[in-house]
Amino acid sequence: MKKFLKVTAIVMVFAMLACFAACGSAPEKEAEKETLVMATNAAFPPYEYKEGDEFVGIDIEIAQAIADKLGMTLEIKDVEFGSIIGGVQTDKFDMGIAGMTVTDERLQSVNFSTSYATGIQVVIVASDSNIKSLDDLKGDGSMKFGVQQDTTGDIYASDTAENGGYGEDNVIRYKTGADAVQALKTGKVQAVIIDNEPAKAFVEANEGLEILDAEWAREDYAIAIAKENTELLEKVNNALAELEKEGKLAEIIDKYIPAK
Repeated sequence: MKKFLKVTAIVMVFAMLACFAACGSAPEKEAEKETLVMATNAAFPPYEYKEGDEFVGIDIEIAQAIADKLGMTLEIKDVEFGSIIGGVQTDKFDMGIAGMTVTDERLQSVNFSTSYATGIQVVIVASDSNIKSLDDLKGDGSMKFGVQQDTTGDIYASDTAENGGYGEDNVIRYKTGADAVQALKTGKVQAVIIDNEPAKAFVEANEGLEILDAEWAREDYAIAIAKENTELLEKVNNALAELEKEGKLAEIIDKYIPAK
């Protein structure tokens, strides 16, 4: 009888230890799945910007819709655009959504979701400028181009003339599109290359500026996700497909960019 009680006690001890181990690890594992951390640069209307303390915009609402589909809580980190890819690479952020174009260079560092929107790069100039068309833009040192650092406007404009750029020496990089537009207003640059929708917002808010008629470049926006996180990539792509089928993607985009 004593032997039986002793064995029973030992079994109970091991069972309790197993329970403690399981109870100790389960919440931690579950916590990792509860929050979806999104990195963005909230100075790019209408894709991401702030109204007071609140984040708003196309990318914000799409990210929230994805989080809802995945049953997760969305957490938004507002960072410099140039730090998003590195942060996704090092798992500081689960994903980067910031009007980001898929490029060969970025694909070396991260994976991208399916595209959720199309972006058009345009050129802002002063209304009284002699620059009236894209043909008037010169990379011969006679004019400077303002861009937001690390954006595709920066990448393309900084390239050589043979590749359609204006040369790195003729490009001035700014932390935000608003800084680049301010430089245009004060004559530090003669043109700003930026996405069409933010460009329209900047021109509306700043008298004496206009957008050249032609498109400078067309590109697809997608979500950056760490290469090793294939599970999240698949989940995000599935969520995007569902949102597109439901008409939710179009609804969000139309809310901020009404059809003409």
